Amino acid sequence: MSVLSHPPADIAALTEEFEKESKLDEVYIVLSIGAGLIASLGLVADSPAVVIGAMLVAPWILPLRAVAFGILQGRLPLVASALFTLATGVVLTIGLSYGLGLSVGLPVFGAEVLSRTTPNLLDLGIALVAGAISTYAKVRSKAVSSVAGTAIAVALVPPVCVCGLLLSAQQWGPARGAGLLFLANLLGILSGGLLTLAAAEPLFRLQLWRSRLGAVSLLLTALLLVPLSGSFLNLVGIAKQRSALLQVEQAIADSLRAKTLVLGTNAQLLGVNIDWAQNPPLIRASVSVTNPNLPTPRQVAAVQDFINTRQPIRYRLLVQRASIDVIGPQTAPNPPEVQEQLLENPRIAEAVRSDAAPVAPPAG
Repeated sequence: MSVLSHPPADIAALTEEFEKESKLDEVYIVLSIGAGLIASLGLVADSPAVVIGAMLVAPWILPLRAVAFGILQGRLPLVASALFTLATGVVLTIGLSYGLGLSVGLPVFGAEVLSRTTPNLLDLGIALVAGAISTYAKVRSKAVSSVAGTAIAVALVPPVCVCGLLLSAQQWGPARGAGLLFLANLLGILSGGLLTLAAAEPLFRLQLWRSRLGAVSLLLTALLLVPLSGSFLNLVGIAKQRSALLQVEQAIADSLRAKTLVLGTNAQLLGVNIDWAQNPPLIRASVSVTNPNLPTPRQVAAVQDFINTRQPIRYRLLVQRASIDVIGPQTAPNPPEVQEQLLENPRIAEAVRSDAAPVAPPAG
């Protein structure tokens, strides 16, 4: 007996429910229009919370589950009806987002739009799991509370809205990326649903191996591995590069703060940035100093040599100094016993030790 096995009466009830979910009706149209408008407005406003709200409203996962069920039962009319319902929602949504994009006319879109233009393997994996859980919630009534979570995770409507917005701005490349994300989510949900239903019933499992539509959907999902793998590897490469650059920048900042620049009692390192486009890379260190004559050119050259001896590549260092005036009245010192009590405080003692740490000044 399969873990999810159902008696014939339950299969008949499931068939009736999936047939209802496959039909195009007023509720589906209203929810699709509402989800499309909410998602498009949220994307234009760059609001993640609004986009999540649109995912909860969207009903598209229902006809997708019906497609998976129809394929495994060999009910082509059910498959055709569900696909028509889904396509109607997609066309309505992309039209709404396209029209909104034209009316708003934004020259630049925010992170919520751009994040949905470069899909990768992670998106396909999320869609597979979401499709499986959504279908499992259909055949297991106790798991119905998971439907809202899977609706958020799978995000069918936002990529379509992104595609419409980008098409209105004639940004064809990013629009193709958003379309690829929608396709990955679509096939991922369908494949996850097929595999879950196949696990539910031995009859479904046998039908999956015999069904040409089932084989085609799984094959298309597998073919998506090619473009999505490239995006994923590129994402990993960029992350590694950023991590390495951050480590180099941190090492340089630490050496400037703690080991080399002795600029005066009230000197402060304000920030460090690196222009990697130059050869050698250019380090710009911003400092505030009380002595406008520090650091000297010899000191900066010594710091540059210090950095280059501790890094695998050579750098050029420029120090941008801002002179500050220190103004304050003189005051009598505290009694010795009061000062001793202060220094007994662990936090104050640690701060004093940090300020008094020895620093190796460069020549000059």
